[in-house]
Amino acid sequence: MKNNRREFLKFTGLAGASIAGSNLLQGFTNPTNLKSNHPFAESISGSQTFNMSGYAAPKLDTVRVGFIGVGNRGSAAVFRVSHIEGVDIKAICDIRSEKANAAKQKLNGSKHSPTIYTDKENEWKKLCERADIDLVYISTPWHLHTPMAVYAMNHGKHVCVEVPAAKTIDECWELVETSEKTKKHCMMLENCCYGFFELLTLNMARQGFFGDIIHCEGAYIHDLLEGNFSKEKYWEQWRLKENLRNGNLYPTHGLGPVSQIMNLNRGDKMDYLVSLSSNDFMMGNMARELAETDPSYKTYVNKSFRGNMNTSIIKTSKGRSLMIQHDVTSPRPYSRIHLVSGTKASAQGFPLPEKIAMGHKWATDEEFKALQEKYRPEISKKIGDIAKKFGGHGGMDFIMDWRTIDCLRNGIPFDIDVYDTALWSALGPLSEQSVNNRSNSIDVPDFTRGKWQTNEPVDVKLLAGGNTGVLPKRGSNTTF
Repeated sequence: MKNNRREFLKFTGLAGASIAGSNLLQGFTNPTNLKSNHPFAESISGSQTFNMSGYAAPKLDTVRVGFIGVGNRGSAAVFRVSHIEGVDIKAICDIRSEKANAAKQKLNGSKHSPTIYTDKENEWKKLCERADIDLVYISTPWHLHTPMAVYAMNHGKHVCVEVPAAKTIDECWELVETSEKTKKHCMMLENCCYGFFELLTLNMARQGFFGDIIHCEGAYIHDLLEGNFSKEKYWEQWRLKENLRNGNLYPTHGLGPVSQIMNLNRGDKMDYLVSLSSNDFMMGNMARELAETDPSYKTYVNKSFRGNMNTSIIKTSKGRSLMIQHDVTSPRPYSRIHLVSGTKASAQGFPLPEKIAMGHKWATDEEFKALQEKYRPEISKKIGDIAKKFGGHGGMDFIMDWRTIDCLRNGIPFDIDVYDTALWSALGPLSEQSVNNRSNSIDVPDFTRGKWQTNEPVDVKLLAGGNTGVLPKRGSNTTF
């Protein structure tokens, strides 16, 4: 019992945080992330059962896909994936029949004729249980991501799950354990890893352009104040409810790309973090304003919403640093920051235009274009122009989907594995713990259980031949 308790305290980052010992737990306003009966207490300190980093699943001639959740993100994914060669969309599930049927209508004129699962709360389980599905694509409210992903993997399916994939550290470990046990991929759909500038800087880092990486920054700064309160945009206002947590709730758009550049889980790992949130200056006021004319909003009056700006700072085991920010209510221009700072050069994606520097001045437009041409990665050359035609955040969504199918059809390891999925998601609950403890440092779990020291860095390379193709848009004479 003493050993388990010691491992638990070490895992949650509380060991040594204060001489107050057990009294420290009383200071947390969100104790649900801290479980004294942590289900994975033994495995956290144990050895890895199977290493999913670099794992290539058996090739699939045709990838048979089922979609769960076809609202904002999922319906667009159905359309994109339907245009990738070697895909058969077998099923679509959404609790709202109008959403499920609308997604199926996007496939009119195609070879796809999916079965619809709808109206009942657990219809998604029937989709996961089908023997003729290889990949389950999950785009549902956050609290459903891990339960659905785990169920799908346990029924022999690879999983792509929207961000964040998990809300608690328990769920992060559950994803890791299940993926290792079943040898099924669990990829978080972090589309920003496939942005054109992010791919460019990743390739530049792989070619040594930046030298040793010293520091990186990422963010999700996006004014979603009105959208968070919308009754139409999010099923049962699930996203508004998420904003009652105080931390870096949506970190992965900024974190994912720089994590790959820094080789986290693959040569370095996060050691500890500190996280600080400002007060809420916007959401509480809007809740009160809306409640004056709509009684349904009264339940949110006097609630404690997360602070406008959260800043989380992370130290790695090799002494490097990251800063990740989150603000989805302040009236600011959109930004993911994407800053890379090395011993030889640096790059920054926001504010636009994108910039690269090899000293204290940014490169000229001509110099920047020459660097783009020299370091443009093969995946951008092959699929970039087509991706822009199909769209999805400028094309990066399509590149992400194309790459996923390409990996499954050609037996290529996923660029984003379950350890990345868990680590990037973990910043949410870990930041909550730090914020609720006056921004004290919190240890970051090593989901690879030591394998980060030997795991190979991710490199988005293409096979010499036999890569997945793209089908022309329906109703178009265009040939790609």
